[in-house]
Amino acid sequence: MTLLAFTGNRFLAEEALRETLISRGLNPRDLPRLSGDDVTAQTLGPHLSPGLFGDGGVIVDLEGVKPDKALLELLAGAAVTVAVLDETAPATRVKLYQARGEQIVSAAPSKPGEITGWVAQYARKQKLPLDKDAAAYLAEVFGSDLAGIASELTKLALLGGPHTRQTVQRIVGREPPGDSFAMLGAATAGRPGEAVGQLRRLLASGEDPFKLMGAVVWQYSLVVRCVALLQEEGRVTETAAAQRLGVKPYPAKKALDVARKLNEARIRTHLGRILDADLAMKRGLDAGVTLERLIVQLSV
Repeated sequence: MTLLAFTGNRFLAEEALRETLISRGLNPRDLPRLSGDDVTAQTLGPHLSPGLFGDGGVIVDLEGVKPDKALLELLAGAAVTVAVLDETAPATRVKLYQARGEQIVSAAPSKPGEITGWVAQYARKQKLPLDKDAAAYLAEVFGSDLAGIASELTKLALLGGPHTRQTVQRIVGREPPGDSFAMLGAATAGRPGEAVGQLRRLLASGEDPFKLMGAVVWQYSLVVRCVALLQEEGRVTETAAAQRLGVKPYPAKKALDVARKLNEARIRTHLGRILDADLAMKRGLDAGVTLERLIVQLSV
């Protein structure tokens, strides 16, 4: 009867699914829901025909499932409402959804600014007095886990506001994850405490020390090239740097920020220290301690 495909961020797609089905007179809780290995023609078959009381429905979750053309055709030709959750549907499935049914697209915020904007909007919708810095903090610690953010906002709604970053951080109890670019930026700005704090958060979150060293080497390679660009051209925009370096604007901007604090002499000293730390780690010295020593040296 109706094929409804819900795409985008999973939390938002789930919300859209519930609201859409309710608006069409169907209670999502009353409908069978199939996922994983149960998404087969054999198990779906009995749910695709109307019951004694008319239109029925079924919810099909395609997370981790690779449906073939025959299965998709079966869903599209069902005599009941079929609600499909397909978070990152490929173009071929999107084309079928649009041709044979309806695609309901939810947002998929992934960048910090996008997530912060969503948090602020969601809080306003819930009439929750949450300030901008608090929204940014939730975006930092939860990333694209919108369900986790919504859960925290539900808890905050039980408390009196206004909710500042400090109050929310105390209630949530999470440290923002480390940022390797922020770590290098703090180091080159002469803020060893902040730089080491970033490193420790990165390590505590499970980052592999050798991968972190690889990130430092890669980021410093961009910084070196940015130092050269600044010496050659004086002023360089983020866009121009991204084009010259062959990277996206974000790493280009961060590399430029670090490069502006350095000159050729300092960068040579830093490269020598990075090489020494890399060799020390490969020779079996404690990787965490070696990285921490390096970050302090880069701050001098």
